[in-house]
Amino acid sequence: HGAAELDEIGTEVLPRRTPAPAWLPTAKGEEGDFCLRSSDCAAGLCCARHFWSKICKPVLREGQVCTRHRRKGTHGLEIFQRCQCAEGLACRLQREHGPTDTSRLHTCQRH
Repeated sequence: HGAAELDEIGTEVLPRRTPAPAWLPTAKGEEGDFCLRSSDCAAGLCCARHFWSKICKPVLREGQVCTRHRRKGTHGLEIFQRCQCAEGLACRLQREHGPTDTSRLHTCQRH
């Protein structure tokens, strides 16, 4: 009689998984939603630090200012992280039109 009870219960029991935290949305996050990793965010967004939490932010498009990291691991120290440049773009030093190139600004540019 114990085996019959297990069969009945077994058809209704879902596979055991660790539940997601209540604050984490089940759908892909939109811009400004809290996240843990970029896969939590909708297409065209990444998960980046904003103050002491992480939110979905837009991936950078051509001409937008980006952050170039000189040393590996410095990305984690930023309070306001930016997403990476979109596919096909690279974060490069912006070229100034003039005799002295004094700009330290980096922008997303085509390869």
